[in-house]
Amino acid sequence: MNIVISGTGSHTPCSLVANSAFNASVFYDVGGVALESDVSVTIERFQQITGIEERRYINNNETLSDIAAVAGIRALKSAKVDPEKIDMIIMAHNFGNVLQGSLQVDILPSVASRVKHIMGISNPDCVAFDIVFGCPGWIQAMIVARYYILSGDVKKILVIGGDTLSRVADPYDRDSMIFADGAGAAVLENRDNNHCNGILSHCSQTYSEREAFYLYSGKSNKIDQEGSGYIKMQGKKVYEFALKHVPDAMKTCFDKSGEDIRNLKKIFLHQANEKMDHAILKRFYKLYNMEAPEQATIMPMNIHKLGNTSVASIPTLLDAVLKNKYPGHQLREGDVILMASVGAGMNINALTYKL
Repeated sequence: MNIVISGTGSHTPCSLVANSAFNASVFYDVGGVALESDVSVTIERFQQITGIEERRYINNNETLSDIAAVAGIRALKSAKVDPEKIDMIIMAHNFGNVLQGSLQVDILPSVASRVKHIMGISNPDCVAFDIVFGCPGWIQAMIVARYYILSGDVKKILVIGGDTLSRVADPYDRDSMIFADGAGAAVLENRDNNHCNGILSHCSQTYSEREAFYLYSGKSNKIDQEGSGYIKMQGKKVYEFALKHVPDAMKTCFDKSGEDIRNLKKIFLHQANEKMDHAILKRFYKLYNMEAPEQATIMPMNIHKLGNTSVASIPTLLDAVLKNKYPGHQLREGDVILMASVGAGMNINALTYKL
């Protein structure tokens, strides 16, 4: 079987939030002590490390299911697939629908069911369910979708990844500047043809002996702030974990594809930290005793303008490149690409794909 991506779609919220929006912020450490450094210095250093200049937030009256449905509709239109012909909707996320001004997660019914409702799909045989796998959720959903198609039970699956991290970001934690909102989607289906294309290989890993709580939901850094559902992370440990394990997982995945490393055209990494992604790229090629190509030629990035959109980062980036909306990063039939992500769990995965 050639299990291919027949269409993609994404949705970027309209509300632009530049780094300057944090100039009046007061940040605290995890002990509740206000940081003494000048906020402008904190913001400048933040941008130097992460590469983030601005990010997008959803409007107050929107939820994750709203923007996920838009991405899904665009993917179906791109694939020229009738929504009623979709056999399954898999929605990857971390926090579900969170209303503006509330940390309460509204996850019943599932986000996938809400998306199906918004899209107006009436076919009861179109099964909709969610996956929670940290930032690598969309790739994991693609892997799950592939197995369903291989089983022969389904033919076409809509795979959506999204999060609205602005709703769970602690305004008193400097890490809040990292997080953003977005949604991306792809239609996966079997295409019988004479080409060997589509998903070639994949791998997934979970490290949870010591690493399970590197990312977690917790209280605000400001002690008197109410609520305990803010996204929190041990940034240094996440960074070190990613550099140690992600390149190995990428190599394991790519080696399983049987492709020559010299034929790898593009690498799509989870958009969490520009400095971290550059280091992962170098370490990955070092495993092949090679110098990494220039980042600008092989590794497209949208973190500068979109921030860390969690589960949405890879599908939105892929959608932009496939639709020639990313200058300098075009793809054509026969090109081999590698996608990889890391996040809460701690989970890692990678997927090799041939156009």
